[in-house]
Amino acid sequence: MGTKLKIAIKLKKLDSIGIDLVAMCVNDIVAQGAKPLFFLDYYATSKLDENKSFNVIKGIAKGCEISKMSLIGGETAEMPKVYNNDDFDIAGFCVGIAEKKELLPKVNINQDDCILGIKSNGLHSNGYSLINHMLEQKKIRLKSMIGQQELGSLLIRPTKIYTDILKIKSFKKVKAVANITGGGLTENIPRVIPINKSILIDFKKLKIPKIFTHIQEKGCIDNKEMLRVLNCGIGMALVVSKKDSNNIIKELKRFKLQSHVIGSIINKKGKPTVEYINI
Repeated sequence: MGTKLKIAIKLKKLDSIGIDLVAMCVNDIVAQGAKPLFFLDYYATSKLDENKSFNVIKGIAKGCEISKMSLIGGETAEMPKVYNNDDFDIAGFCVGIAEKKELLPKVNINQDDCILGIKSNGLHSNGYSLINHMLEQKKIRLKSMIGQQELGSLLIRPTKIYTDILKIKSFKKVKAVANITGGGLTENIPRVIPINKSILIDFKKLKIPKIFTHIQEKGCIDNKEMLRVLNCGIGMALVVSKKDSNNIIKELKRFKLQSHVIGSIINKKGKPTVEYINI
């Protein structure tokens, strides 16, 4: 969050950064198969600027509204000896609920189960240490055009909130959900896979959006590093049976969640890993 916040401050656009804060918490709750209930926030700064804090907290309230949960409180702290000038930071805490027997991941993940990739709406909130470094080195510029939009506006697009996944009729058939955050596809999907199973992903099926290819080209970053640092266009990954995959894709589409098969589960002894083909 902090590194994305730096770009929002540069662009003087703070009304959506609160949505990112909520999304980063809520999407982890969704990955457990749980429904978010309430949220608390923490805002720390050197000296309180009411206009800035209003815009940030307005974004937090909007994120809670999207997530259909309550914002039940929070704390604001002025710490001039900790933060310099106009610097500030935000943090959040979310609680969700689920029946214990319905928590994810499930134990029945098998070889040839499908990995569904749900489309992200951008970089979400990870990989921004790399982005800020590239900006400092002038390898990328906030005013550069990606299609019809400036790179800066795309970089601060708020993280998508995926609570609608819980609403699909076939959600009980979903075996695992991975929130693709820091570590990208490479490190996040293995976290929800049992030992002696691994993941096989077809790189050509990822349909990587232009913003990621722009970053890759300007930074001369290889494919494997991109997949470890950024979400590469996949916001969430679902593990489902092959026989259920088409129906679940259709149900997700009804909630405007675009998804497609990007890989499968394979048998492999030891700790789960991701293997890529056509990379």
